[in-house]
Amino acid sequence: MVAGYYIGRIARANEQKCKLDLQLIQSQKLAAIGELSSGIAHEINNPLAIIGQEVEWMKHLMKEAGCGSNTPVGGMSEFNDSLIEIGRQVDRCREITHKLLDFARKKEPLIQAVDMNRLIEDMAKLVEKEARQRNVLIERNYQADLPLVRTDPPLLRQVVLNLLNNANWAIEDRGVITISTMRAGKNAVEFMVSDTGCGIPPENLDKIFDPFFTTKPPGKGTGLGLSICHGIISKLGGSISVDSEVGKGTTFTVHLPAETTKGNN
Repeated sequence: MVAGYYIGRIARANEQKCKLDLQLIQSQKLAAIGELSSGIAHEINNPLAIIGQEVEWMKHLMKEAGCGSNTPVGGMSEFNDSLIEIGRQVDRCREITHKLLDFARKKEPLIQAVDMNRLIEDMAKLVEKEARQRNVLIERNYQADLPLVRTDPPLLRQVVLNLLNNANWAIEDRGVITISTMRAGKNAVEFMVSDTGCGIPPENLDKIFDPFFTTKPPGKGTGLGLSICHGIISKLGGSISVDSEVGKGTTFTVHLPAETTKGNN
């Protein structure tokens, strides 16, 4: 019995070591890509600014010449439509570069004690209207009297909102998103976001937090959302994991350090 006890302890220790090694590798990989992303984003932003300015200048010239968006002569209406589309794509590129800079930013989080149930509920209300329009129900399973979490509120809001939006997107027509919060030992809490969506293929699970990896159709996602979430949660001293089954759904679990005193939920 004694030998079995120690063998079990060694096995659990080895399993924990493997998890920590994987987290370290992921963090190092994200840090390296973050440095590269920052440089690329700054290089792209300059020509984007020029393109945007030129588009506005061309619109101004067309207006002065009396060639508005409804002017059919000489194909000017199509020309104006093309300018509008160029402007849209410039805005999309700017959004991507801003996400790259967010991903690479090394600003230290401003840690404070936060009521996690309340923060998550605020984010759930933001996405609930769109979810209802898509016949998606959001269920809450908040554990009462949770300890306050030690976190940066704006950063944690960003993570929660991203996970809820991803869950909403994963459900094609009718389904359920379940948000759960609970204690995780004496000094930690967890929250989970589960959906009854399409699920993630097993071969993609180990890449889900990689920058630029996305399962969304082309043009529908940058592949940075979950990478940013992973980076934020690491900065906050926590961890994020995923469990998924194709055709049944996906669950993201976030583990965060707690205050030693209890909240008043």
